[in-house]
Amino acid sequence: MRENQVVNDPSRARSAGADAPLSASGPGADGPGPAPGPGPTPGPGATTGPSPGPGPAFRAGFACLAGRPNVGKSTLTNALVGAKVAITSDRPQTTRRVIRGIVHRPDAQLILVDTPGLHKPRTLLGERLDSLVRSTLAEVDVIGFCVPAGDPIGAGDRFFARELENVRKTPVVVVVTKCDQVPPERVAEQLVAVTELGNWADVVPVSAVTGFQLDVLADVLVAHLPEGPPLYPDGELTDEPEQIMVAELIREAALEGVRDELPHSIAVVVEEMGPRPGREDLVDVHAELYVERPSQKAIVIGTGGARLKEVGSRARRQIEALLGSKVYLDLHVKIAKDWQRNPKQLRRLGFYD
Repeated sequence: MRENQVVNDPSRARSAGADAPLSASGPGADGPGPAPGPGPTPGPGATTGPSPGPGPAFRAGFACLAGRPNVGKSTLTNALVGAKVAITSDRPQTTRRVIRGIVHRPDAQLILVDTPGLHKPRTLLGERLDSLVRSTLAEVDVIGFCVPAGDPIGAGDRFFARELENVRKTPVVVVVTKCDQVPPERVAEQLVAVTELGNWADVVPVSAVTGFQLDVLADVLVAHLPEGPPLYPDGELTDEPEQIMVAELIREAALEGVRDELPHSIAVVVEEMGPRPGREDLVDVHAELYVERPSQKAIVIGTGGARLKEVGSRARRQIEALLGSKVYLDLHVKIAKDWQRNPKQLRRLGFYD
């Protein structure tokens, strides 16, 4: 990897409401060279404009957004794609699958791979998620190592930096996330801190909330992609099946306002989904929420079923926006005892070896 360089555009920083914390160069930062002198006077019938040459080569490939849990990977994925393709929560370990979001540009197709946070697992589910992250890191063209601007560099960040030593042939771009949450001075301190973690291809501070430097990050990631044709049809924003996305939206709604132990114990399976016969404007969705203990089931349902009803209303609005249709959502809560540690239950819920 080449020497660390911070990619930061001061004009974009000011438009985001903050001065640029550091000035540094990125690809093409030196600007154009001196203008050429006048050439010979064209003869009769000659063209006076420059002869058209081949345009920049189209690039297409995969960029993995990775890091420890709860660093803003899913929010950043959604912001770059310009649509919600991954659920978000302030609870760590919300993402449980590799989710692909597709960014279409005139010069490139950038496929963002949002991964679960790498951590020291305490369950079989955690082990499988970590294995999923490691296999993804080995398969992509560039890695975006996400580190929040406001959090001191900790053991989780150092642990992940060491993991990246196993994929030395893949360029790594450090993405300092959540820059809108801290003053510019703190962002500058974090930029210095992350450069000390290793030799990175680039370092880019961003904010998914304000849009600060998202275009710069996309440019940097695209620069590391191989030349080649598009890998997905134009306009496609994700390759996630609708049924999986609906299940994730239900889980996102269920995660809001629950106790600390509960988010890791919730799984959702859409058992059946499709247009209601005779009503093409209405989609029926039948889904089951799985928890591990009776006490957790009581939390999800709430007094007199009030909380489950609230989860259903919140999820239905998101599903209707996704499908572009009215939705009838039928939810049931079931117990799958210790499903995070049970290989058979994990396979049943879609978490394979």
